[in-house]
Amino acid sequence: MKIIPAGEFKAKCLQIMDEVDEKHISFTITKHGKPVARLIPVDTTTKSSFGCLKNTVSIQDDIIAPIDEEWSAAK
Repeated sequence: MKIIPAGEFKAKCLQIMDEVDEKHISFTITKHGKPVARLIPVDTTTKSSFGCLKNTVSIQDDIIAPIDEEWSAAK
């Protein structure tokens, strides 16, 4: 990670953005020596949605056994 003063960042903004994109490095932008912002590369990898809900559902009772309640699917 590189540290850059806000004035220098303002003057070289587009160049720095290109460097972040090409080299996948981060910049911390400072104002009067204090960090105020961070420029980081965007993560463009996509995760598969297959299995994203794994281990989030648990079965509490028997889901196959008939229920003791009368019902009708007709209206």
